[in-house]
Amino acid sequence: MADIKIDSKVFQERVSHFVNAWKADKRSGDALFGAVSSIVILMGKVDANPEFHKNNAMHFWLLGYEFPTTLMLFTLDTIYILTTQKKAKYLDQIKGGRYPVEVLVRGKNAAENEKLFIKITDAIKAAGPRLGVLSKDTSKGPFIDEWKKSFAENCKDMEEVDVSQALSAGAFSVKDESELRAMRTSSKACVALLTPFFLDEMSNILDSEEKIKHSALADKVYNKLEDEKFWKTVELPNGQKLPPDFDPEQLDWILGPVVQSGGKFDLKWQADNDNDILHPGVIIAAMGLRYKSYCSQIARTYMVDPNKTQENNYKFLLAVQNLITKEIRDGVVIKDLYNKAYNFVKSKKPELEKHFLKNIGYGIGLENKDTTLILNAKNSRALRDGMTLCVTIGFNDIPNPTPKDKNGKVYSLVLTDTIRVTTSEPVIFTAEAPNEVDATSFFFKDEEETQPTPKKEKKDSRVGAVATKNITSTRLRSERTAAAEDDSDKRRREHQKQLAARKQKDGLAKYAESTTDQNGEEIKKFKRFESYKRDNQFPPKVRDMGIVIDPKNATIVLPVMGRPVPFHINTIKNASKSDEGEWSFLRINFLSPGQGVGRKDDQPFEDASAHFVRSLTFRSTDGDRYAEIANQLSNLKRDAVKKEQEKKDMEDVVEQDKLVEIRNRRPAVLDNVFIRPAMEGKRVPGKLEIHQNGIRYQSPLSTQQRVDILFSNVRHLFFQPCQHELIVIIHIHLKDPIIIGNKKKTKDVQFYREATDIQFDETGNRKRKYRYGDEDEFEAEQEERRRRAELDRLFKGFAEKIAEAGRNENIEVDMPLREIGFNGVPFRSNVYIQPTTECLIQITEPPFMVLTLDDIECAHLERVQFGLKNFDLVFVFKDFSRAPYHINTIPVESLEDVKEFLDSSDIAFSEGPLNLNWSVIMKTVTHNTHQFFVDGGWGFLQNDSDDDDGAEEESEESAFEIDESELDEASESSEEDSEYDSNASEEASEEDASDDDEGDDWDEMERKLKKRERDGGDEEEEKAASKKKQRKR
Repeated sequence: MADIKIDSKVFQERVSHFVNAWKADKRSGDALFGAVSSIVILMGKVDANPEFHKNNAMHFWLLGYEFPTTLMLFTLDTIYILTTQKKAKYLDQIKGGRYPVEVLVRGKNAAENEKLFIKITDAIKAAGPRLGVLSKDTSKGPFIDEWKKSFAENCKDMEEVDVSQALSAGAFSVKDESELRAMRTSSKACVALLTPFFLDEMSNILDSEEKIKHSALADKVYNKLEDEKFWKTVELPNGQKLPPDFDPEQLDWILGPVVQSGGKFDLKWQADNDNDILHPGVIIAAMGLRYKSYCSQIARTYMVDPNKTQENNYKFLLAVQNLITKEIRDGVVIKDLYNKAYNFVKSKKPELEKHFLKNIGYGIGLENKDTTLILNAKNSRALRDGMTLCVTIGFNDIPNPTPKDKNGKVYSLVLTDTIRVTTSEPVIFTAEAPNEVDATSFFFKDEEETQPTPKKEKKDSRVGAVATKNITSTRLRSERTAAAEDDSDKRRREHQKQLAARKQKDGLAKYAESTTDQNGEEIKKFKRFESYKRDNQFPPKVRDMGIVIDPKNATIVLPVMGRPVPFHINTIKNASKSDEGEWSFLRINFLSPGQGVGRKDDQPFEDASAHFVRSLTFRSTDGDRYAEIANQLSNLKRDAVKKEQEKKDMEDVVEQDKLVEIRNRRPAVLDNVFIRPAMEGKRVPGKLEIHQNGIRYQSPLSTQQRVDILFSNVRHLFFQPCQHELIVIIHIHLKDPIIIGNKKKTKDVQFYREATDIQFDETGNRKRKYRYGDEDEFEAEQEERRRRAELDRLFKGFAEKIAEAGRNENIEVDMPLREIGFNGVPFRSNVYIQPTTECLIQITEPPFMVLTLDDIECAHLERVQFGLKNFDLVFVFKDFSRAPYHINTIPVESLEDVKEFLDSSDIAFSEGPLNLNWSVIMKTVTHNTHQFFVDGGWGFLQNDSDDDDGAEEESEESAFEIDESELDEASESSEEDSEYDSNASEEASEEDASDDDEGDDWDEMERKLKKRERDGGDEEEEKAASKKKQRKR
């Protein structure tokens, strides 16, 4: 005991706290301490296997150590400690404080020792007639016997009162921060031994079908306590390690470890581990540790190939635990807590009522079990903030309706956690050890996956070998195409009219009352900024009455009328420095209402009659100083604006819950994949893992470089094959943005692998990685196709595993339909945009585009007119505060495909020849949405497109509407003007007829052709001669 150091400050604080509680109880009626005037605490000889009770706890609470063969006497004004010479030397450290301490030293002289006992008894009698003792104290030894003899002789009329509950309430139960810190560390150590060590050991044993005794498995866990390397490297289920100042030497066992299975269960943890073989059914593991004298416990139930009844009962156990956990808070009476849990079991599952435990836990801390804080139906104590409880929820010996063997006829279920009571929700110190059904269930049976049989297409009994679509009423192919296009266009027009009418009706119903939001703009308020709350927070330099810049508080302090006046940087517009002769001037302009030339600078009036300082000007001969101040102000203003913008950007970023890792088996892994957006550092492939409530991407560079995505935050899951692409992709679109690597938020996370084979064609002494010659091209193409197909199969299978793991969040794999995609420019580059079942996406190259079809209110096609090669597409969202989305420069060849896609997706669309000013349109919509729909809503877009269509139809019809008189005049004029053409056509028709009638051979036809050419040449010469004659005349 050479290195014993007692913290005298903690001793004095805790003694004062205890005595103050004692005095307060006396003033309020002695309900807790029983009107005792003194309290005696005895410690006898320490056993080989010591049990920790309230006498031990008092020593640890006050001194931090246990002093055997020591007596402590507490009165309201002094504490007496009777101990040996060796121990008394260490107790000198606690003397001289506010609460007097008198140390009495025993020796080997029996007579002197008897005098010391008499001095203690005299102090007891002087304090009062009632002495507080621990009635269940089991201290033994010669020292205890001597004291009992002296007390019986000298204090015959003294009344003894049990103060166990008073010590619990006044000293041990409510813990300070240092005690809670020790309990948290103790709980983490329990979690580390249970999960991962015990869980991994048990899983490996079950997986290899190894036979092991309960006692042998418990010994493995027991011996791990001495393994310092384990404690330095172990990771908790949440990926964290134990605290840096963790000392394994301070750990000690208080319970177990206990391992039970095979139908023999004792949930009181009183029986030792037996030598039965670990049974693969229901397995219970429990353990408790003490760290720096403070205890914690944990227990979990693991099920191997459970049946539905066992799973349902375990889920019900979780429901009971959640109910109790929600009810634990400051002020709750213990018996009310137990009765609420009991009534819940009785009402929901009455068959489990008789199997429910008689108590649901107890207080824990310095004592491994505080008997005055038993959580049962009889305890009327109230919980207090700072208490720590060992909460045990369990059902004992439940009959199994479908046992696999004789050892599985009955089973028990239990969950134990160490919990801290607070004024609101409790803190579960052992929460890192998962207790969900998926985390505690093991399945080793091979389940045959039944593949759904493909549905057979129904055949029409009226149709034989000829397909129905080939039976048409038209005779010519051109007629069929035109008729089909007309029918399709007519059907689409009718459908769009229905969609437009439905949108108008829904809009009127949704915005039934007048809604306005100040022209769609945020209502500006007069902002107030506080630099300092008190005068003493000013920088010391303000005493010099100079200009002081305080970057820490984003403030500049200016001397005004002989007093330092602080101005927050957000009240300053700008600062400038100018020179005139030998003087330098510093002008500081402030933001004030009515002076801003732009909307951003404009400030609202809080008080129209108030006066505002627009600028302050200072003069000095030190021009360099003013230049430095102006520069510092500019930098401070820039940093403040940047900080405000970053804060605004991060407003919609939510903190995800913790990822619950799979510990009872290896998680599904997709290795050698890259992530986009890229993480910081070198670009290297990592691995993607599927866990209980999400997925994790782990970089090989560091364990801290990882990205966790919870299933609850996944909105869409896409798989894009590497067909026609260079990469194969698993893409996740999130509900709420998260932060990745470079501290930028993103709603899209992508995992990909390159599908192309890396080829080198290098010269010199370096070898090629692959030698591809002309003779091997075919083989290389075959290998490329095979590798791409294998990549598609691997990534698609992993995406389906993600969807299966997140089925509770309704996650499904969606694939793009490349056949109906189109090119467009959503950002700056021309990309290929593809529809899916629920979205319109572009995920091949960043920035990504994911538009959910359900979020779209309507679409508008711009620049749709004859002669233009491209058109634009604008999507308006149902959330009118969201800016419309533009996809520009879509080839006009894709116009019909885009229209068909929008129509088949039940998206109302319109078209027009010009680009619209959507900022003005959306401002009109958000200004008064109700009035917007009353005035026709989106019909103004539809009306424009209808007018254009009507004009086209009229122009088409006018080409064929002609009077008979005009037709006669046109025919006469054509006959007069084109005699040669008519004659030529008549001759050609006669020759064609003669050719058809005579059926000349090739030689005869060649002679006729030469004759025709010769005759034609003579006619041309005659015409040319006649024209020359006309010119001469």
